[in-house]
Amino acid sequence: MSSKLVRDEARKAAVWLGMALAIVVMVLLAQPILLIIGGLVFAIILDGGTRLLGRVLPIGRGWRLAIVTLAGFGFIGWTFYFAGTTFAEQAGALRVVVTEQANKLLAHVDSAGLLPEGGLSNIGSQLLGGMGRLTSALSTAVGIVSSVILVLVIGIFIAIEPRLYDRGFAWMLPIGRRTSFYEISDHVGFVLRRLMFGRIIGMVVEGVGTWLMLLWGGVPMAALLGLLTGLLAFIPNIGAIVSGLLMVAVGFSAGTDAGLWAIMTYFVVQTVDGYLIVPYVAKRTVDLAPALVLAAQLLFGALFGFMGLLLADPIVAAVKTTLEDISKRKGGPRQASPPSGK
Repeated sequence: MSSKLVRDEARKAAVWLGMALAIVVMVLLAQPILLIIGGLVFAIILDGGTRLLGRVLPIGRGWRLAIVTLAGFGFIGWTFYFAGTTFAEQAGALRVVVTEQANKLLAHVDSAGLLPEGGLSNIGSQLLGGMGRLTSALSTAVGIVSSVILVLVIGIFIAIEPRLYDRGFAWMLPIGRRTSFYEISDHVGFVLRRLMFGRIIGMVVEGVGTWLMLLWGGVPMAALLGLLTGLLAFIPNIGAIVSGLLMVAVGFSAGTDAGLWAIMTYFVVQTVDGYLIVPYVAKRTVDLAPALVLAAQLLFGALFGFMGLLLADPIVAAVKTTLEDISKRKGGPRQASPPSGK
């Protein structure tokens, strides 16, 4: 009896010790771990495009993957070239407009007596100091380029032969659990493929919708704002806030009517995304509560920087799917519904 109790307590202690060591390793190796996760997400996007192309083009997987990869890189290159040649002057004007609008807002708040004495100068110095700390914390240009190349290379290699890496990881598990691992891995991959596909659809809808509505309302820099809105839509919650602030700032720089139209455009586009696209994707993938995603973004962003903020959503989706599958396989009791609160 005592030996069984000792074994149980030792097992519990080993679990807690393993969790503590895992947390320490994740903190110490956060950057390479996030690069690997970023490569996995990129591989999932390539794999999803390859599978989708296979429905209409019955050729080998390698050829389909090459087509998807080249098309993706071609589109990204064209986007940067088009933005650089077409929006270069608009980008400079956007920076000036946002700076002027921010200064006007601070001056209005200061004139209303809502800032302490010397508030503007203090805020300016804090912002400059913060930018200095941010600049010093960022990686060098060479480091950023190297990280991007690593993510792309990892993603392409995994997408070429994903089963090879599945088998390699399963080899480290007990034989009796390898079948479950393969099934859970397939389900997680399916969920993330749908999630990323829905994210890309949302980016296109938000970007094109914003551009057309702003163009219709006569708001300046409509195409640039549409492009930025589409790119920022990859980051749930926070990307929408940033694009909305830019949109409203540019709108009010052209007049009250343009500013009100920009506000209406923001709410219309976000309503379409929130009530049509997001529920449609969630119904076919994994239903993530907005508060859960936002909390994960804040936590991952604070711990791991921009990469953590960017990858918080797929990480949470993968973890939730894995835990749900493990719970079903263990045959746990059915989860009781929470009280209605009435």
